[in-house]
Amino acid sequence: MSLKGKTAVITGSNSGIGLGVATELAKAGADVVLNSYTDRDEDHALAEGLAKEHGVTARYIQADLSKADQSRALIEQAGTCDILINNAGIQHVAPIDQFPVDKWDAIIAINMSSAFHTTAIALPMMRKAGWGRVINIASAHGLTASPYKSAYIAAKHGVVGLTKTTALETAEEPITANAICPGYVLTPLVEAQIPDTMKEYDMSREDVIKNVMLKRQPSKEFATVEQMGGTAVFLCSDAAAQITGTTISVDGGWTAL
Repeated sequence: MSLKGKTAVITGSNSGIGLGVATELAKAGADVVLNSYTDRDEDHALAEGLAKEHGVTARYIQADLSKADQSRALIEQAGTCDILINNAGIQHVAPIDQFPVDKWDAIIAINMSSAFHTTAIALPMMRKAGWGRVINIASAHGLTASPYKSAYIAAKHGVVGLTKTTALETAEEPITANAICPGYVLTPLVEAQIPDTMKEYDMSREDVIKNVMLKRQPSKEFATVEQMGGTAVFLCSDAAAQITGTTISVDGGWTAL
């Protein structure tokens, strides 16, 4: 399908899932706004590369999504937002009684609260345009839990709840809201963890991936950023016009267990 004439804002999109989603949306013809908290030449070069390769308009806007005013300003600076992809996220692992308060606050702010702030500014734009898609990148951990990830799991469960509320508030409008729930996705960050994990467990790459990293993912295969992007493009299509307020798990069967 063609998304020509639509503008997509993707938070946390200078690498990994966010960049993968932005790339697939650009391939489908959408103009894209990339974002992260940095403001480097290479960030802007990513946008320039997408624009040149896919014949779309692409910009990079710096915003620290731990801050409410910057989350809202991101959408305001974009000027229009037909497709909002809330993807920005961070992680920290620790037992609840040892979990640093500043880490809790940052994870809740970036992973969950920023999605509220961006959605609040984007919805009036979508209503004015007469069409819109809100797609929140949640997680398998938005539907289930693991120990030592209290803030991340609380935030991702919150994102799923926010998605449902957004869908109900827009149910009679040509606007949908859904959450994509990835399992383990092969991003540069995950790829970088493999060598250290091989050393830690004294295992081969294949065994580390299958028996350690993908222990809870029944397919024993990583999902890809292209699959995340393809799912987002589908949710923007006319075929998905009556899909709203739900989650789509791209997790190799994780949440089927």
